[in-house]
Amino acid sequence: MRVLQICAAYKPAFIYGGPTMSVSMLAEQLSEAGVYTEAYATTANGKEELPVHSGEPQMVDGVKVTYFKRLTKDHTHFSPALLTGLWRNCRRFDVIHINAWWNLVSVFSCLIALIRGVPVIVSPRGTLSGYSFRNRNSSLKQLIHNLLGKPLLKRCYVHVTSAREEVGLTAIIRPLRFINIPNFVKLPAGEFTAREKNSLFKLVFLSRIEEKKGLDLLINSLPHLTIPYQLTVVGDGETGYVDSLKMLANENKVAEKITWAGFRGNEKFSMLHEHDLLVLPSHDENFGNVVIESLSQGTAVLISPFVGLRDYVAKNNFGWECGLNPIEIAETIDLIHSNQDKLNYIRNVAPKVICSDFIGSKLAACYINMYDGIING
Repeated sequence: MRVLQICAAYKPAFIYGGPTMSVSMLAEQLSEAGVYTEAYATTANGKEELPVHSGEPQMVDGVKVTYFKRLTKDHTHFSPALLTGLWRNCRRFDVIHINAWWNLVSVFSCLIALIRGVPVIVSPRGTLSGYSFRNRNSSLKQLIHNLLGKPLLKRCYVHVTSAREEVGLTAIIRPLRFINIPNFVKLPAGEFTAREKNSLFKLVFLSRIEEKKGLDLLINSLPHLTIPYQLTVVGDGETGYVDSLKMLANENKVAEKITWAGFRGNEKFSMLHEHDLLVLPSHDENFGNVVIESLSQGTAVLISPFVGLRDYVAKNNFGWECGLNPIEIAETIDLIHSNQDKLNYIRNVAPKVICSDFIGSKLAACYINMYDGIING
C-alpha cells in the first residue's frame, strides 16, 4: 500500500493550528505501521515561507516530505510546482489523501488525481461546513462549488472526524461514501499527576485566535460572572483581530483578569493541567483537538453545540455545553464552579479514558482499513 498525503501546509507550519498537527501525526503513524507514506505540501508558514529546500524530498520525523514553492501568500496557496509534481508521480500511489478543501492545492490536486485514475479521499477538516460557506467570499465559493467542487467530490471518498461533521456535509455534497474516523491528537508522554485546587476559578481558552472560535463571546461573558476567576488565552492570530479583542476586554473592564499567553508548543499541556476549565464557544468545529488535549490533562471542557466532539464529551460526562450567548456562557461557568464533584470526577477519570481512546496505533489501524477498503473497492 502506497499513500500520498497532500496538504497546503505541513509541519513545522504549526501556525495553521490543529490540522497541521493531525495530518503530520497521521503520516507518521502510517509510516510507523509499515505503510509507505509520502507527503506533498507547500512552503506555506503564514505570510512567511518555511526555511526548507523546495522541490527536494526530505525526511521529517520518519515521513518523506516534499515542500513546493507557492506563488500566492494567502489561503489559496497556489503552487504550480506541486501540481506538476503530482501529475508526474500520482500513479506511483494507490490512494491520494487530500487534507482541507478551500485552497488551490486541494481542488486542483483532486482534479489531477481523478484524471489520472487514482482513488481520492478528501478530509475537509472543517473547510466544507455551512459556516465556511457563509463566512468569507460566500458567493464566489458557492459558484466554484457548483461548477467544480460538487462534480469532483461526487467521485471521491470523504473522511469526517465526527458525526456532526457528517450530518452537516450531507446537505452540501454527495461523495462515494463518508468514513468517520477521529483525528490524531498529539498527547504528552508520561504519567498524569494530580494538582491542588486553585483559589481562583482558572479558565483557559486555547486555540488559534480567529472569529469562528468565539473568544469575543467569552470576553463579553466575563462581566457577568459572580465567582472569582482568571482567564488565560493561549494562542495567536492576526494582530488586528487580537488587538480588537484586547480593546473589547478594556471596554468590559476585565482586562486585568485576562492573561494573553501567546502561542505555546508542548508547554500548552502543563498550562491546561493548571486550569480548571477549558472554554471553547466555537461557531464551527468539525472535531476540536483542544478538547482532547484538555481532557488528557484532567481539565473539564465547556463547548458550544457546534463542536464536533460534543457527543463524545456528553457520552463520557466530561464537560458541559451551552449556546453562543455571553449571558448563558457566564451562567454555565457559575454553575460549573459549584459542581466540584463533577470537576473532580473529570480530573481523575478523563486522562485514562483519553489515553485509551486516542492511542496512535489504534487509530492508525482504522485509517489503514479505510485505505484498504478504498483501494480494493
